[in-house]
Amino acid sequence: MTDETWNVVYTASGMTQAKIITGRLETEGIPTRLKYEAAGTIYAITVDGLGEVKILVPAEDLDRAGAILNRSYDEQDLDWEKVETPD
Repeated sequence: MTDETWNVVYTASGMTQAKIITGRLETEGIPTRLKYEAAGTIYAITVDGLGEVKILVPAEDLDRAGAILNRSYDEQDLDWEKVETPD
């Protein structure tokens, strides 16, 4: 384990959203950590901060992670492969 500093880049409203966001960041090569209260995960509630999941990234990746999460994509930006289906 290194002594690097981790900062919150996003606060998700549940584990499902957090996993989607961490997947997006990790695909771009940015390591992530999750910080959350166990009760919110066990009972799947999002009241008064329970259920919130803080997504942390190394301090040196914070700006790039924020830019990735703020980027939006149009349909033509995505590299879709057309799959031929048999008749």
